Amino acid sequence: MSAAAKFSSVFTSSPAVDFVNPQPTTKLGFAKIPATSIGSQRNLTSISKKLAPIKAMEGSRTSSYEVDVEVTANGHAVTNGSNGSILHETSTNGRKSTNIVWHKSSVEKIDRQELLQQKGCVIWITGLSGSGKSTVACALTGALHARGKLTYVLDGDNVRHGLNRDLTFKAEDRAENIRRVGEVAKLFSDAGIICIASVISPYRKDRDACRSILPDGDFIEVFMDIPLRVCEARDPKGLYKLARAGKIKGFTGIDDPYETPLNSEIVLRQEGEVCPSPETMAGKVISYLEEKGYLHA
Repeated sequence: MSAAAKFSSVFTSSPAVDFVNPQPTTKLGFAKIPATSIGSQRNLTSISKKLAPIKAMEGSRTSSYEVDVEVTANGHAVTNGSNGSILHETSTNGRKSTNIVWHKSSVEKIDRQELLQQKGCVIWITGLSGSGKSTVACALTGALHARGKLTYVLDGDNVRHGLNRDLTFKAEDRAENIRRVGEVAKLFSDAGIICIASVISPYRKDRDACRSILPDGDFIEVFMDIPLRVCEARDPKGLYKLARAGKIKGFTGIDDPYETPLNSEIVLRQEGEVCPSPETMAGKVISYLEEKGYLHA
């Protein structure tokens, strides 16, 4: 059998797997599996990898749909169902799984946006520690709330109290921290909420990865372009002082790089020696949202 082989399976709403017509016909590559059998659906890909094309009964009296599973040479599977479902490849602790199916909801993003009278998106505020990310995020969510818009702020420190409390500040954990924030932000956006992510996110590849999982235009990068000397002078948490003393290793801006965004939708910067107020900066973001139609359904 070739490395890239195709298997077709049929999910049915039949209450029992062994229900067939009295005189069924057979067709190579089709099998009847109850849609209510969760275990059968989950094991579809692993089964198809191991077995040759299956001879199975056709002619069931119940409704069904086909799913084509293509097993590639590297053992991964790409699956598309005739009902629009797709098996997605996921990874847990370095081990990839393809035996999951996206369950399509009867209420979609467009319906939720109509209900909320706004469009879901992710406002990703990035910049050095002390640049004012959290302060601007709070001003922004307050201003939008006053206008009757539903928002939620994912603050870099706050998510480490719960969702990401198991992560350290090592390079691989910092990347995972941003990946998780990006995935949660995507869910908020899909819910029709304006999600404001306030995270240092120093590496372009991590920010770009978060952008890539959202529809075009729904990831709005806001770069807090505040000089290091200003951020260090503020030092609201005393972290720069500790980093300079060598008590914190790998601190962004001191002994770890911050990769400046190249194509941010919005840049908020200091004007000479004067930094605009958080409300003024938030107003610039709101103007962008109005222009792009995110404050209306």
